[in-house]
Amino acid sequence: MSIWKRKPLAQLLAEAADSEKGLKRTLTAWSLIALGIGAIIGAGLFVRTATAAAQSAGPSVTIAFIVAAIGCALAGLCYAELSSSIPISGSAYTYTYATMGEFLAWIIGWDLILEYAVGAATVGIAWSEYLNNLLVNVLHVSPIPFSLSHSPFQTNLETGEHGIINLPALFIVGVISLLLIKGIQESAFVNGIIVIVKVAIVVLIIVIGWNFINPANHAVYIPQSSVFTDEHGINHSYGGILGILGAAGTVFFAFIGFDAVSTAAQETKNPKKAMPIGILGSLAVCTLLYILFAHVLTGVATVEDFRTGGKEASVAFAINKYMIGYEWLGQLVTVAILAGFSSVILVMLLGQSRVFYAMGKDGLLPKAFSDVHPKYKTPYKANLVILVIVGAFAAFIPGDIVGDMTSIGTLFAFVLVCISVIILRKREPNMLREFKTPFVPLVPILGVLVCCAMMYGLGWTNWLRLFAWMALGVIIYFVYGKKNSKLNNTGE
Repeated sequence: MSIWKRKPLAQLLAEAADSEKGLKRTLTAWSLIALGIGAIIGAGLFVRTATAAAQSAGPSVTIAFIVAAIGCALAGLCYAELSSSIPISGSAYTYTYATMGEFLAWIIGWDLILEYAVGAATVGIAWSEYLNNLLVNVLHVSPIPFSLSHSPFQTNLETGEHGIINLPALFIVGVISLLLIKGIQESAFVNGIIVIVKVAIVVLIIVIGWNFINPANHAVYIPQSSVFTDEHGINHSYGGILGILGAAGTVFFAFIGFDAVSTAAQETKNPKKAMPIGILGSLAVCTLLYILFAHVLTGVATVEDFRTGGKEASVAFAINKYMIGYEWLGQLVTVAILAGFSSVILVMLLGQSRVFYAMGKDGLLPKAFSDVHPKYKTPYKANLVILVIVGAFAAFIPGDIVGDMTSIGTLFAFVLVCISVIILRKREPNMLREFKTPFVPLVPILGVLVCCAMMYGLGWTNWLRLFAWMALGVIIYFVYGKKNSKLNNTGE
């Protein structure tokens, strides 16, 4: 029983072909692009942009977006090759199983739990913040009490009231989980409508906001290096190269989502052609919108606004304070953002359940995770377990902490995906590749270096959380996964 045993490529491809017994193939290339945009444009753009500007980079957050986009593009090219060559659920987990063996596959699967589950929780928390913004500024009614819309680790600085549980965040995670159980086609349809709405809103903000840019806010585009201490007492490198790298690690959260597209490979009609289009297409659209949006937002409002008055609802705050005459846009943004966050949660939970599905089929997690609903053909038990896990994170942990945990977990996954391309090119040179990553091994190596640089920028506290999470995963693997692995116990 070797922990380095690899899953044969022929077996993986046979599982991909034998989809009649499992997940339904209903998605097209356009569905995948919409899923990617649905996941990418959300909390990262509307919340993390302001956070990165306030804590790390100031106006140079636009440069941070470019750094993050380069890292994502390099990793995206690797994802496109692997997902079109091995069109099966599981994403990076599956690719690692075929190239680097079971133990590292478990590590990446456990890491993807951190990415998708904690990512969905982060967006759920942001959804809760914007719901209160909607209630107060649009509907003009009382907000949900602080104690019922914040984690126990948060305190209202004005009233001294402590949080107990974030009920709105728990609610939205529950609703989306039930939609996913109903079916992938229904989920993709709802997501498609939301994507049209929120992309239109982002374009409106860019076009109208451009006229309200104050050149003074961009006068010092890259601030001098200093240290910024946030409300939790954590120090951040502000300004200079380190500030940009730290911001890149923070706004990198805004790009998480295109990789979730690859988890739906087994539910795609023509994955070998549709996967590269879905992954790279959604990444290209969002990168352009992100850079323009960040430039406008940091030009309209000041860094101090993001640190004090704006916080999680900084976009609506900036519009209401500076874009006089367009208060309706601030209200529209709040509505659109709530819908947009919902689609992000949808794709995150979709990705998580498909990783659980793949790990359950391999025996590394209980078989129940791979059980498919007899009518809806979805991994409903996995969705229910994820509802409990993500719901707990969303209800009881502050958003900024889980956001950075998600970023470092995803960057680690990207590093392993880039390495997988190099290894698979060596071990399986004759494998049919519908899409080929250009300039191998240069592109994957550059992907590893850029992603590692962003991981470095996230600081030692996030490294500590990552190591603690991984240590827990290693224990679970040796206690349960290794003993129940189908590959290691059937001689396959």
